[in-house]
Amino acid sequence: MEEISYKEYLKHITTFIFDVDGVLTDGSVTIMTNGDMLRKMNVKDGYAMKQALNKGFNICIISGGSNEGVRRRLNYLGIKEVYLGAHKKITPLNDYLSKNKIDLKNVLYMGDDIPDIPVLKVVGLPTCPQDAVIEVKGHSNYISHKNGGKGAVRDVIEQVLKVQGKWDLDFDAMAH
Repeated sequence: MEEISYKEYLKHITTFIFDVDGVLTDGSVTIMTNGDMLRKMNVKDGYAMKQALNKGFNICIISGGSNEGVRRRLNYLGIKEVYLGAHKKITPLNDYLSKNKIDLKNVLYMGDDIPDIPVLKVVGLPTCPQDAVIEVKGHSNYISHKNGGKGAVRDVIEQVLKVQGKWDLDFDAMAH
Protein backbone atom coordinates (compact mmCIF):
# COMPACT_ATOMS: atom_id res chain seq x y z
CA MET A 1 0.00 0.00 0.00
CA GLU A 2 1.25 3.48 -0.87
CA GLU A 3 2.34 5.63 2.06
CA ILE A 4 0.11 8.71 2.44
CA SER A 5 1.75 11.89 3.72
CA TYR A 6 0.35 13.18 6.98
CA LYS A 7 -0.87 16.35 5.20
CA GLU A 8 -2.98 14.26 2.83
CA TYR A 9 -4.38 12.34 5.81
CA LEU A 10 -5.64 15.52 7.52
CA LYS A 11 -8.66 15.47 5.18
CA HIS A 12 -9.91 12.23 6.77
CA ILE A 13 -9.80 13.27 10.44
CA THR A 14 -13.13 13.52 12.27
CA THR A 15 -11.87 12.81 15.79
CA PHE A 16 -9.09 14.14 17.99
CA ILE A 17 -7.90 12.15 20.99
CA PHE A 18 -5.33 13.64 23.33
CA ASP A 19 -3.28 12.59 26.31
CA VAL A 20 -3.06 15.21 29.09
CA ASP A 21 0.34 15.28 30.83
CA GLY A 22 3.01 16.22 28.29
CA VAL A 23 0.44 17.02 25.58
CA LEU A 24 -2.15 19.41 27.03
CA THR A 25 0.35 20.32 29.76
CA ASP A 26 4.13 20.72 29.64
CA GLY A 27 4.44 17.56 31.73
CA SER A 28 5.48 19.31 34.91
CA VAL A 29 3.51 19.08 38.14
CA THR A 30 3.62 21.56 41.01
CA ILE A 31 3.11 19.73 44.28
CA MET A 32 1.41 21.76 46.99
CA THR A 33 2.11 21.24 50.71
CA ASN A 34 -1.28 19.52 51.06
CA GLY A 35 -0.34 17.04 48.32
CA ASP A 36 -2.48 18.58 45.55
CA MET A 37 -0.80 18.51 42.17
CA LEU A 38 -1.24 21.52 39.90
CA ARG A 39 -0.99 21.41 36.12
CA LYS A 40 -0.94 24.27 33.65
CA MET A 41 -2.82 24.15 30.31
CA ASN A 42 -2.41 26.44 27.32
CA VAL A 43 -5.45 28.63 26.53
CA LYS A 44 -4.60 28.54 22.80
CA ASP A 45 -4.98 24.75 22.89
CA GLY A 46 -8.30 25.26 24.68
CA TYR A 47 -9.47 27.74 22.05
CA ALA A 48 -8.61 25.33 19.23
CA MET A 49 -10.44 22.47 20.95
CA LYS A 50 -13.55 24.65 21.33
CA GLN A 51 -13.37 25.58 17.63
CA ALA A 52 -13.05 21.92 16.63
CA LEU A 53 -16.07 21.00 18.76
CA ASN A 54 -18.05 23.90 17.25
CA LYS A 55 -17.23 22.59 13.76
CA GLY A 56 -18.55 19.12 14.58
CA PHE A 57 -15.32 17.27 15.36
CA ASN A 58 -15.18 14.71 18.16
CA ILE A 59 -12.68 15.23 20.98
CA CYS A 60 -11.80 12.65 23.59
CA ILE A 61 -9.18 12.74 26.34
CA ILE A 62 -7.42 9.60 27.59
CA SER A 63 -5.01 10.14 30.48
CA GLY A 64 -3.21 7.99 32.98
CA GLY A 65 -3.58 10.84 35.47
CA SER A 66 -6.62 11.15 37.69
CA ASN A 67 -6.85 14.85 38.59
CA GLU A 68 -10.51 15.88 38.72
CA GLY A 69 -9.50 19.51 38.12
CA VAL A 70 -8.36 18.38 34.66
CA ARG A 71 -11.80 16.87 34.00
CA ARG A 72 -13.51 20.11 35.13
CA ARG A 73 -11.35 22.24 32.82
CA LEU A 74 -12.00 19.97 29.84
CA ASN A 75 -15.74 19.74 30.58
CA TYR A 76 -15.80 23.56 30.75
CA LEU A 77 -14.38 23.60 27.20
CA GLY A 78 -17.20 21.28 26.09
CA ILE A 79 -15.26 18.01 26.07
CA LYS A 80 -17.52 15.37 27.62
CA GLU A 81 -15.50 12.21 26.90
CA VAL A 82 -12.68 12.34 29.46
CA TYR A 83 -11.10 9.06 30.56
CA LEU A 84 -8.85 9.56 33.59
CA GLY A 85 -6.77 6.92 35.38
CA ALA A 86 -6.41 5.03 32.09
CA HIS A 87 -3.11 3.19 32.36
CA LYS A 88 -3.90 0.85 29.45
CA LYS A 89 -5.19 3.40 26.96
CA ILE A 90 -6.38 0.91 24.32
CA THR A 91 -9.36 -0.08 26.50
CA PRO A 92 -10.92 3.42 26.73
CA LEU A 93 -9.97 4.06 23.10
CA ASN A 94 -11.91 1.02 21.92
CA ASP A 95 -14.81 1.85 24.26
CA TYR A 96 -15.03 5.43 22.94
CA LEU A 97 -14.77 4.43 19.26
CA SER A 98 -17.35 1.65 19.63
CA LYS A 99 -19.80 3.81 21.58
CA ASN A 100 -19.56 6.61 18.99
CA LYS A 101 -19.20 4.42 15.87
CA ILE A 102 -15.88 6.02 14.86
CA ASP A 103 -13.38 4.30 12.57
CA LEU A 104 -9.74 4.23 13.70
CA LYS A 105 -8.68 5.64 10.32
CA ASN A 106 -10.50 8.91 11.12
CA VAL A 107 -8.67 9.43 14.44
CA LEU A 108 -5.75 11.76 15.16
CA TYR A 109 -4.09 10.85 18.46
CA MET A 110 -1.41 12.89 20.20
CA GLY A 111 0.69 11.35 22.94
CA ASP A 112 4.15 11.96 24.33
CA ASP A 113 5.35 8.94 26.32
CA ILE A 114 5.61 5.14 26.37
CA PRO A 115 2.00 4.43 27.54
CA ASP A 116 0.76 6.18 24.36
CA ILE A 117 2.52 3.84 21.92
CA PRO A 118 -0.20 1.12 21.75
CA VAL A 119 -2.74 3.79 20.70
CA LEU A 120 -0.31 5.49 18.30
CA LYS A 121 0.17 2.13 16.54
CA VAL A 122 -3.54 1.74 15.66
CA VAL A 123 -4.96 5.19 14.88
CA GLY A 124 -5.14 6.79 11.45
CA LEU A 125 -2.83 9.69 12.27
CA PRO A 126 -0.42 9.23 15.18
CA THR A 127 1.14 12.54 16.31
CA CYS A 128 3.25 13.88 19.15
CA PRO A 129 4.64 17.13 20.54
CA GLN A 130 8.21 18.18 19.71
CA ASP A 131 9.39 17.17 23.20
CA ALA A 132 7.92 13.65 23.17
CA VAL A 133 10.22 10.77 24.05
CA ILE A 134 12.20 9.29 21.15
CA GLU A 135 10.21 6.04 21.14
CA VAL A 136 6.95 7.96 20.61
CA LYS A 137 8.51 10.06 17.84
CA GLY A 138 9.34 6.78 16.09
CA HIS A 139 5.63 5.85 16.02
CA SER A 140 4.35 9.29 14.97
CA ASN A 141 3.54 10.33 11.40
CA TYR A 142 3.67 13.98 12.49
CA ILE A 143 5.86 15.60 15.15
CA SER A 144 4.61 19.08 16.02
CA HIS A 145 7.11 21.92 16.06
CA LYS A 146 5.51 22.88 19.40
CA ASN A 147 6.16 21.28 22.78
CA GLY A 148 3.47 19.75 24.95
CA GLY A 149 1.48 22.39 26.82
CA LYS A 150 2.93 25.03 24.49
CA GLY A 151 0.57 24.82 21.52
CA ALA A 152 1.10 21.32 20.09
CA VAL A 153 -2.64 20.58 20.35
CA ARG A 154 -3.50 23.89 18.66
CA ASP A 155 -0.98 23.06 15.91
CA VAL A 156 -2.64 19.77 14.89
CA ILE A 157 -6.21 21.00 15.27
CA GLU A 158 -5.54 24.13 13.22
CA GLN A 159 -3.90 22.09 10.46
CA VAL A 160 -6.86 19.70 10.22
CA LEU A 161 -9.46 22.48 10.25
CA LYS A 162 -7.55 24.52 7.65
CA VAL A 163 -7.18 21.56 5.26
CA GLN A 164 -10.90 20.82 5.63
CA GLY A 165 -11.85 24.50 5.12
CA LYS A 166 -13.27 24.77 8.65
CA TRP A 167 -10.77 27.15 10.26
CA ASP A 168 -12.48 30.47 9.81
CA LEU A 169 -12.05 33.76 11.53
CA ASP A 170 -15.68 34.70 12.01
CA PHE A 171 -15.06 36.97 14.99
CA ASP A 172 -18.78 37.63 15.61
CA ALA A 173 -19.47 33.89 15.98
CA MET A 174 -16.52 33.52 18.34
CA ALA A 175 -17.60 36.18 20.82
CA HIS A 176 -18.22 34.69 24.24
